[in-house]
Amino acid sequence: MTAVRAESAPTRTATFPTGFVWGAATAAYQVEGSVDVGGRTPSIWDTFSRTPGRTAGGDTGDRATDHYHRYREDVRLMADLGLDAYRFSVSWPRVQPTGRGPAVERGLDFYRRLTDELLEQGISPVVTLYHWDLPQELEDAGGWPARDTAARFADYTALVAEALGDRVKTWITLNEPWCSAFLGYGSGVHAPGRSDWADSLRAAHHLNLGHGRAIAALRAVLPADARIGPSLNLHAVRPLSGSAADQEAARRIDAVGNRVFTGPMLKGGYPEDLLADTAHLVDWQQLVQDGDLAEIAQPVDLLGLNYYTPTVVSALPPGYDPAADGSRDDGHGNGTQSPWPGSEGVLFHKAPGEVTEMGWPIDPTGLTDLLLDLHREHPGLPLLVTENGAAFEDTLTPDGAVHDAERIAFLHAHLAALRAAITAGADVRGYFLWSLMDNFEWAYGYAKRFGLYHVDYATQLRTAKDSAHWYAEVIRRNALPGTE
Repeated sequence: MTAVRAESAPTRTATFPTGFVWGAATAAYQVEGSVDVGGRTPSIWDTFSRTPGRTAGGDTGDRATDHYHRYREDVRLMADLGLDAYRFSVSWPRVQPTGRGPAVERGLDFYRRLTDELLEQGISPVVTLYHWDLPQELEDAGGWPARDTAARFADYTALVAEALGDRVKTWITLNEPWCSAFLGYGSGVHAPGRSDWADSLRAAHHLNLGHGRAIAALRAVLPADARIGPSLNLHAVRPLSGSAADQEAARRIDAVGNRVFTGPMLKGGYPEDLLADTAHLVDWQQLVQDGDLAEIAQPVDLLGLNYYTPTVVSALPPGYDPAADGSRDDGHGNGTQSPWPGSEGVLFHKAPGEVTEMGWPIDPTGLTDLLLDLHREHPGLPLLVTENGAAFEDTLTPDGAVHDAERIAFLHAHLAALRAAITAGADVRGYFLWSLMDNFEWAYGYAKRFGLYHVDYATQLRTAKDSAHWYAEVIRRNALPGTE
């Protein structure tokens, strides 16, 4: 993908900047299937999904959408949409089954074939190196709370870069490390399903360290024009009221939801308030070793933002039991504890308005706010929206259509919000819709559908939803309907 600098709409028929990159995204464990093919060994998500009670309906990614065998068909669907770029992740245990040692060439060959197929169709490959599928052997050795995992990630990164670096120009180190650390090791609703706040903070630091070391490994192999950065699911944190107590609650959540990653990655250090909030959980002076912060703060060429819904918080009223009020939750499932270490005394609220099938409030202003905040905090850093989309209760009609008007309305509103951020000065260079097709939705199994293409999981038949036709027209025009 060739990044371009955002600019004001040059003509009235192009409401997005000239050269704006239109894409879609998937993740390996959610779409590939073939989990025991070509030398691949289990990841933490294989283990987690096969553990009774962990996923809806006991669903696993064993078959998923069979992208491993159907990638050529799927690339044709991308071409039909007119995509400029496709963001996919590499399965770590497919490439390096134990998380150590040499690559399995059969595993790399799949990604070589996929990359070549994309390029033949004029679609730029965007590689995400880590989208949550840690090799189980590394989890058995301690997982992300163990410092050695960061070193192992750098070694794996070098293997992938050497195989694909001559064809892939845009690289994402980590996808949503907040989820990896705090849903995986804090609340336990994601793999590996551990619930320990101290371990979740250790995991966050080692994910940061792995990010920095991966950048160094990429720079050592890739050509100078390669573009590298992380994708962060930053939270649009909003206090419920203007009270000092609610403002303090928002500060706490901003610290452990956002600045735990943007601080070390983009500013060279952890924020002092985060360290103070969590000092009773982890010894930061022991955790952060000499040289770590310099390694983490490697220069990046882009920052990916994943956005779905805002986060509304207040101070916890005296004597209030949040567990007794099902209308208020943090939107991250029902783990054994909150995924927010250091958030004692904070109450989460659902934003007002309509919600998606996930129960997530629909509020596109959060996307504008985050993009403009990033623009102000980090001027000159190009931004990509690397995930945005919605799950709805899609129904395949007898005539073979899916009339998903709710998704179209969601996408229209969020693209308008993105365009508003660009107009206000944010340097946003592309948008990757989540997701190309329905897939294994982590702990929700196959119960939630985010795709532009409906997938019949029994037959693997792909059917374009109305939103696919709508998105293709947006891409063709480089404009939202009604803006010409």
